[in-house]
Amino acid sequence: MSHNAIYTDLSGYYDLMCADIDYQAQGQCVQRIHQLFGNGGKRHLDLACGTGPHVRHFLDAGFQSSGLDINQPMLDLAQQRCPEATLSLQDMCGFQVDQPLDLVTCFLYSIHYSGSIERLRACLDSVHAALADGGVFCFNAVDKRRIDNRAWVSHNAGHVDELLSFSSGWYYSGEGASQLLKLRVERMGSDGRQVWSDEHPMVAVCFAELQELLQTGFEVQVLEHDYERILPWDQASGNALFVCVKR
Repeated sequence: MSHNAIYTDLSGYYDLMCADIDYQAQGQCVQRIHQLFGNGGKRHLDLACGTGPHVRHFLDAGFQSSGLDINQPMLDLAQQRCPEATLSLQDMCGFQVDQPLDLVTCFLYSIHYSGSIERLRACLDSVHAALADGGVFCFNAVDKRRIDNRAWVSHNAGHVDELLSFSSGWYYSGEGASQLLKLRVERMGSDGRQVWSDEHPMVAVCFAELQELLQTGFEVQVLEHDYERILPWDQASGNALFVCVKR
C-alpha cells in the first residue's frame, strides 16, 4: 500500500479513527498559548488538517482559519465541515500563503510526516516564511529516544451496522532519522471482515535535535504534552508541545 493510500481509502472513517481525540481541548489550549506568546492576530493555518476538526474549532473561536493537506478526499470532507475556510492541496514541506499568518498549528504529531530531516527543515523554513513577526508555530512531537516499540493505542467505534477497531503505534530501530507509524484498521460488517495495515515512514528526532533545527528562526518553549495545563516540559516524558515564536 502506498504511504497515503490508507488515508484515501479510509477518509470516510477518519473521524471515527480519531474519535477519542479531544479536539476542543487541543484547540483551546493552543489559543491560550497564542494569547501568552503570540502577536494577538487571528490569521491561522493548520498543517495536515485532515478532515478539518481543528480548523472548525478555530473558526468558531473567531480566527480567520485555513488548512492544508496532501490528501484531496480529506480536504473534501474538511470543506463540508468548514465551508467558510480556505483549504488547499499542498505539501507542508513546501507551501505558500497569500498573506502573513499569526498562528500555524500542526496537531497529532503530524510534523513527523515530513519523513526526513531535509524535509523537516523545509517544513520549518516554509512556516517561518509564512508567519508574520511575532507569529507562533505550535506543534506536538515525540522524542525518538523515548519510543516504546511495544506500546500501541487502540479503540473501537460503531458505525451504522459496522464495528471498527483502530490501532496505532510508533516503531524506532534505535538508529538514524527514520521511524515508523504503524496503523491497523479492522472492519466487521454484514459483508464480512476487512483489514487495512500500513507502516508509514516518519522522521525521527530527539528533542535536542529539534530545538537545534528551530533555534535559528524561532524563540522556542517546550511544554508538557498536557492540553489542560500549560507547564514546562519535565525533561523526562517522550511527548511535548513546541511553541515557536518567529524572530
